[in-house]
Amino acid sequence: MFENVISIKDFSRKDIEVILREAEKMEPIAAGMESSDILSGKMLGMMFYEPSTRTRLSFETAMKRLGGDVVGFADTGAISAAKGESLADTARMLAGYSDAIVIRHNLEGAARYVYDTVDVPVINAGDGSGQHPTQTLLDLYTMNRFFGSISDLRVALVGDLKYGRTVHSLAYALAAFGAAMSFVSPPELRMPDDIIHDLQGGGLEVNETEKLEDVIDDVDVLYVTRIQRERFPDPEEYSRIRGAYRIDRPMVEERDLIVMHPLPRVDEISPDVDSLPQAMYFRQAFYGVPVRMALLKMLIKN
Repeated sequence: MFENVISIKDFSRKDIEVILREAEKMEPIAAGMESSDILSGKMLGMMFYEPSTRTRLSFETAMKRLGGDVVGFADTGAISAAKGESLADTARMLAGYSDAIVIRHNLEGAARYVYDTVDVPVINAGDGSGQHPTQTLLDLYTMNRFFGSISDLRVALVGDLKYGRTVHSLAYALAAFGAAMSFVSPPELRMPDDIIHDLQGGGLEVNETEKLEDVIDDVDVLYVTRIQRERFPDPEEYSRIRGAYRIDRPMVEERDLIVMHPLPRVDEISPDVDSLPQAMYFRQAFYGVPVRMALLKMLIKN
């Protein structure tokens, strides 16, 4: 059905639904209730040029839960890239050791470049401000598990919509399901024009606002993102915008919605939200394991 995971735009709604169904089958294995060795003898190569906690660890967990193993790096200072080795050469080397490659890189387009360079499946684990397709798949899985459907949902994407690769991918996927979306951000961090143009070209009505109170009473999902300091060219601009939105307990405890976040959070969700039934972000992080297990099985098994 697919040979790589580079952009969520490469997947049809039917493709996504197949992946979500496969992920549901994987959930007992992900939780340690069942065991599997379907990827025994297989190796997953990990190329992480940017910091990662959940994405890297959930891919490692997914591979090992399926009986495989991992090789790779998460510290570029400890590999030959520090000596000047090119991305292409590093990718070719790792492809020789592994059955598939997962790459996170600070440059948009890096995953597609590696895909064009090697002859094993490539999974994009985040490329700069571009795409993060596996995060989108676990986000959709979370929504589908909670609500039983995606197509009728009303979703507010909140925070850094300019630099946030998670919301870039998610907007395209939600549009494919016909979900209603609102974009909530400071003017400096609004969703990029090309994405809005694509969504409108597909017949989607785009609702943009600076005020969370404009939409919070009419949504099923608050998808909150942090202001990404590492993407800002101007530290003063980051300091001025940081903290533009903060979700706290009184804001959500009486509302019929769920709060999602790709994590890590900084100060955009108060810890007093964590114990509420509306808080879905840690469960969301767990769902990364069965979703990535499904992808690895579908890419590597055959």
